[in-house]
Amino acid sequence: MRIGIVGSGKVGGTLTHRFRELGHDVTVANRRGPDSLRPLADQTGATAGTITQVADKSDVIVLAIPTRAVPDLPGQAFNGKILIDANNYFPERDGEIEPIVDRAVSSSRWVADHFPGARVVKAFNNIMAGHLGRNGKPEGEQGRIALPVAGDDIEAKEVVDELVDELGFDPVDAGNLDSSWRQQPGTPVYLTDLDKTELRRKLRA
Repeated sequence: MRIGIVGSGKVGGTLTHRFRELGHDVTVANRRGPDSLRPLADQTGATAGTITQVADKSDVIVLAIPTRAVPDLPGQAFNGKILIDANNYFPERDGEIEPIVDRAVSSSRWVADHFPGARVVKAFNNIMAGHLGRNGKPEGEQGRIALPVAGDDIEAKEVVDELVDELGFDPVDAGNLDSSWRQQPGTPVYLTDLDKTELRRKLRA
């Protein structure tokens, strides 16, 4: 699969490594430009590119940047693409984003509103980057961690489910984007490494 990563921090870097290990064609971009990504590209075999190149080359794109940086990206950039929102909103880092702070919308609904042409799915935001990189297990193995996947587009969620499973985790349906607040920071499923039974239970809590 052709996968784009926007963001080269802990989550973006981890997913670049893992998806390349799994044989996917990965293009990675950040706000500092391709030159800053040469070490990551050299280590992984990924392509260092621009946001435009990520959008043009990729079928699935992971957004792993501070929430405050979302409005800096062009709203039409990912039209027609599956966009995985791996971001978390932290007011102390991102400043006050009124609709999210007021709980008028989930953070992922806010992201989707900025990219109205994208097929937004919330995933990879509730697990530590190190665990995402190291703790995957084969399907059926005891202690396999489950990850929530939320979105409005059923087919897009199925694609993301396959990627979650390929990385060694059990995908669990967490509802639509309006329900994705249940996997945001401060909830019972955030940074908890639950199995699928416990994850489903705590998503309902």
